[in-house]
Amino acid sequence: MPVTTRTTDTRRSILDTAQRIMARKGYSAVGINEVLAEVGVPKGSFYHYFASKDAFGEAILKSYFADYLADVDGILARSDQSAAERLMAYWQQWRETQSVEECQGKCLAVKLGAEVADLSESMRLALKEGTSAIVDRIARTIADGLEDGSLSVDADPRDVAQALYDMWLGASVMCKIHRSLAPLDTVTAVTRGLLHL
Repeated sequence: MPVTTRTTDTRRSILDTAQRIMARKGYSAVGINEVLAEVGVPKGSFYHYFASKDAFGEAILKSYFADYLADVDGILARSDQSAAERLMAYWQQWRETQSVEECQGKCLAVKLGAEVADLSESMRLALKEGTSAIVDRIARTIADGLEDGSLSVDADPRDVAQALYDMWLGASVMCKIHRSLAPLDTVTAVTRGLLHL
């Protein structure tokens, strides 16, 4: 295997492992050595792959959002469903990936959002870019729903999309606090009301 491929594979393995561990423990509680040990990479190799722990954190978030957005695009691009059905499928997927005990790396924005926004400007910007891209996709799907007649809203689609995302993010945090999925059940009902479904 060429060195560049091995380097890319190792870097990806480090990022995937860190994402899974950090989704469970948070950013500050995870040491670089813990991640490297799990991947089987020598400690001294870290700076071959990342310039700093901040650069590492930023890379984790960018990798997470790239994968997450690909999943979102797969849900929201389904041609056999109305826009309203696609949006509700997205929210259902969100609910299914938010486990009270363990989210297996599927909820990194929820887990790290508040923690790293004040610690690292580059990570805050990666979170902002990633979450804005999600809201953009939701807004486009709401606009599609207005066009296909499957939903209606009482405000600008972008504003509604932002409010929905903010609500779901907050409900996800509340699930962790209450150790219950009830907040996501509540926000599902409110979402249906906001979209007039």
